[in-house]
Amino acid sequence: MSTTTSHLKSAARADTAAEAALYAKVTWRLLPFLFLCYVAAYLDRVNVGFAKLQMLNDLKFSETVYGLGAGIFFIGYFFFEVPSNIIMHRVGARVWIGRIMITWAVISAASLYVSSPAMFYAMRFLLGVAEAGFFPGIVLYLTYWYPAARRSRMNALFMIGIPIAGVVGGPLSGWILNAFAGVHGMAGWQWLFLIESVPSLVLGVMTLFYLPNSIRAAGWLSDAEKRILEDNIAAETHAHADHSLSRVFGNARVWLMAAIYFCCMMGLYGISFYLPTLIKAAGVKDALDVGLLTAIPYGCAVVSMLLVARSADRMRERRWHFAIVSALGGLGLFLSTVYGANVALAMVALSLGTAGMLATMPVFWTYPSSLLSGTAAAAGIAMINSIGNLAGFVSPSIIGWLKDMTHSTNAGMYLVSAALVAGALMALLQPRELVNR
Repeated sequence: MSTTTSHLKSAARADTAAEAALYAKVTWRLLPFLFLCYVAAYLDRVNVGFAKLQMLNDLKFSETVYGLGAGIFFIGYFFFEVPSNIIMHRVGARVWIGRIMITWAVISAASLYVSSPAMFYAMRFLLGVAEAGFFPGIVLYLTYWYPAARRSRMNALFMIGIPIAGVVGGPLSGWILNAFAGVHGMAGWQWLFLIESVPSLVLGVMTLFYLPNSIRAAGWLSDAEKRILEDNIAAETHAHADHSLSRVFGNARVWLMAAIYFCCMMGLYGISFYLPTLIKAAGVKDALDVGLLTAIPYGCAVVSMLLVARSADRMRERRWHFAIVSALGGLGLFLSTVYGANVALAMVALSLGTAGMLATMPVFWTYPSSLLSGTAAAAGIAMINSIGNLAGFVSPSIIGWLKDMTHSTNAGMYLVSAALVAGALMALLQPRELVNR
């Protein structure tokens, strides 16, 4: 090997190491904060699953009323998702994400005043309107900073907010329900809505001061560092297949992605809104014990999300990674009905179902950003998320109705399990050259 060749290889290694250090710097600055925001967001979205353990009896709600109320959140979410993401793309993440978090915190806290089905539906609808744009906004925001080859891992670091919200929120919610019942004349479920809204309010205010809108606006980066990051994004953006906003809604691949994500969300919200109920049905009666046990499936999901995302990025393979874990998620939820009367076996099955289903999410969200860029990405990501999240209305509504009809959640879990398997099969229809970047 010549001296010149050796020097060139050494310089390339140095450049690679310097770039890795730069991305590590960006990641440590942004991801812990975004992760905390998502934990708070998801806790406020699904703590109604724990409130249900007391609220239905206190307010004399049926399972159908609960399922419809839990799901109606996503109707408000659906109508305001795309406009919210386009606004964020134009005005910047700092103000818009801060606005979203502050408004949803206020509405979540106000849910303690619910006293009738109509009020329950109204508060859940308004919470969906307030939160619309948060998740797809952050997914879009990460595309401003990271090229496709790094996005599965970055998505995973952000999206593990879902299982961490379960790990932390389950025991916390169970404790609040027990410890605060009757304090100052309020029920435990009322304190649950009030106390768990505080982190969102605090983080929303912090967002207004902490989050830079873009690479160029980041005062903690040097000009040379900004150029490296911007050049990497620019080089990739020029290779995207579709930049036109008008063509997003007529793109068959975008609609296929929305259908796949709908199946994912059938699983996510089947678990999120009914995991405490499934554990209680297995024979666990105390609210704190239910909360502690919900941490187990979510803890398994933290590990699966990180390992699957890392493998997908390293191998540059995303279709089979998604399909396998989605199918395993469906299998786990099916087995949770088979062994529903045995606490230990039900927990194993629910852990498999939760770990498999949640591992799909960071891999899936590399798909849209491989196809779209700019305003088209803002609209496309929001459209996929809003359509997919309609499953958050369908899933709990059908499960609640079926439970009232059959006095069991089994039929609902069969439906959710089938949806996850269908999502796995549809993922294999994605063009390999498009998603395996």
